[in-house]
Amino acid sequence: MGIFESDIEALATDVLAKCRAKKWKLATAESCTGGLIGGALTDIAGSSDVFDRGFVTYSNKAKALVLGVNTETLRSVGAVAEETAREMALGAVNVSGTDIAVAVTGIAGPGSAAPGKPAGLVHLAVATKEGGVKEHRKMLYGDIGRSEVRLATVKTALEMLDKALSN
Repeated sequence: MGIFESDIEALATDVLAKCRAKKWKLATAESCTGGLIGGALTDIAGSSDVFDRGFVTYSNKAKALVLGVNTETLRSVGAVAEETAREMALGAVNVSGTDIAVAVTGIAGPGSAAPGKPAGLVHLAVATKEGGVKEHRKMLYGDIGRSEVRLATVKTALEMLDKALSN
């Protein structure tokens, strides 16, 4: 057993198997999770045939320079927003040349970063090379603790990938 809880490990294993069956490569674009989604995937033996790369773009500058998130988007709606998550997911697919990517941006806490953006607010998006953004989710986990928000986000991200790969 890996370092992640069994439900996360099972989801990661399923995502990798579905990518493998489709012959798809996968990338992640992470902010508040700091690489935990990529960590959950690469904790599974044999993941290297599917997992291509992970981008940890914690700052706005990194989101713009590495993933191509529009600086106007960041200025107008901020890092923690649906538009930003969508642009991060599309950027990850475009920059990496992979078939599918998941992106997450949020506030792990404790406390709020800005009015209307409480701790536990996370935006996630999945994009594919052929279909663009397939899904966006706005999650309000609450101020449940930094580690708990991050792990809940990993689980949601893997669920979204699993769903996108099932269609």
